[in-house]
Order: sequence, then structure tokens, then C-alpha cells
Amino acid sequence: TLVPMIALLNQIPSEAQIKKQLRQIIFGKNMTCPRCHSRKVYVSETRYRCSACRKPFTLLTGTWLSDMKLSVRTFYALLWCWTQRIPVQQTHKLCHVSEVSIYAWFREFRQHLPDLQPILNGKVQMDEAYFKRISLLLAKQVGTKKLAHQMIFKNSVNKAEASQFIFQSIQPKSKLQTDGSGIYKQIDQWWQVRHKVDIHRKFQFGLTSEIEGMFGNLRTFIRRMYHHATPEHLPEYVSEFCTRFSSPEIFNSPFTYLSKTLRPVPLA
Repeated sequence: TLVPMIALLNQIPSEAQIKKQLRQIIFGKNMTCPRCHSRKVYVSETRYRCSACRKPFTLLTGTWLSDMKLSVRTFYALLWCWTQRIPVQQTHKLCHVSEVSIYAWFREFRQHLPDLQPILNGKVQMDEAYFKRISLLLAKQVGTKKLAHQMIFKNSVNKAEASQFIFQSIQPKSKLQTDGSGIYKQIDQWWQVRHKVDIHRKFQFGLTSEIEGMFGNLRTFIRRMYHHATPEHLPEYVSEFCTRFSSPEIFNSPFTYLSKTLRPVPLA
């Protein structure tokens, strides 16, 4: 059982290397006090201290990791597993951290992803899916990695909700491709789009094939990564999936993720 962890350790920098990278990401070239922003900072045992305001602080003070109890190498290992889409149960075997803690940390990572919802244009395919007590509107710019989504917290979508999503997510003069659902009927009279329709009962799927495929990919992602989805966490899983698809560069490594999400918050 230790063999996978030994293999994973090859992916994990030393504690000193991780702290050096964290310092670079959080402070840049010059370390400053998170309270008074003075550069008069010195190392005091395992902490930092500001000569100006006399307050001690740590590398992570003022960030969303300020209360972290894990060692930096265990934290890095968990984040490496999450960025590389290692399922929860496999992460448990690799990192020897409880599944409860892994779910909690993976949720923390999800919640700090940047909100990068794009505005779609050109040819755009759109469809909806229904889960327990939640509906999902999803749109994809054809031939690209651009996805836009909206969760609606009931098990149906009406025309007003679909229209509002289109107004917010799709540029005027785009070509909108949907199925024959009534929620899209005469949408081109509400918003300046050229609307084309697939009638699925007539076995027409060419205009919606890419967006149909995304729903299948979403379900596979949730099942493989998290094993199941409760209504409580489904919106976060969908948001994570869309960010992974649209902005894969964020997930290249733990450090690329942290460079997008970890900034010191000035303390009062």
C-alpha cells in the first residue's frame, strides 16, 4: 500500500521548495507585513515579525489557508491529486488522509476557483439537464473550450429563465442551436440571435451534438472524481467541471492553481 505514496512523493517538492514558491506567489519579490504593509520584516524562529508594528505572522497569514493544520507537503499532495483529477478514494490511498478530510479540502479548492464565465459568440449550442431538485442550463461555443452555465434550483426551466441566461451569456448576432424545447420558441424575437433547431424525436442531433456530449462528460467527471453528487454540492461540481474544461491551464500543477487563487488579504 505504500508503493503509490512513494510514487506520489516523486511529484512533491521538498518543504523548503514549497514554502519558497508560496512566498513568491503570495508576496512577489518583497515580503510585506499583512497588517501594516511595511517591508521591515524579519524571521523569528518559524514565524515572521514586523519591525514596524511588532506583530508576528506566518507565510499564510491573511490568506484562505491561514488556519491550515496540514503539513505543507500533505497539503501539496492533496492539491496535486485534485488538480490531476485523482478520485477521492484513490487520493485517500495515496495521501493517507481521511475521505472526510479529502472531501472537505477538495471543496475548499473548488470554492476558491476564479469565476471565469465567458460570453459566447459565433455558433453556440445550448441545452438543459435535470437533476434531483436542480436544473442546469449549459451553452458551448462550437469548436472551442468556452462553456457558460447556470443552475436553477427547481426541477424545471421556464422560458423567462432560459431567456435571461441567453441575454447574459450569448452575444447578439450569434447563431444559437438548440433542441425543439418550447423554452426556446421564438427566442430570436427576444434576443438578436439566429436560431436553428434540432428535433430529437425526428432523430436530428447534428446541431446539438457538442453540447449533448458535454452533459455526458459532466456526469462521467462527477462519478469518477466524487463517486456521487448530492444536490447540495452539485452546483460546485458543475462549476469545477466548466472551469476545468474552459481554463485547463489553471490545473497544470498545484502552483499554477495557487498563483490564480492565493493572495494575502490585508488584515485590520
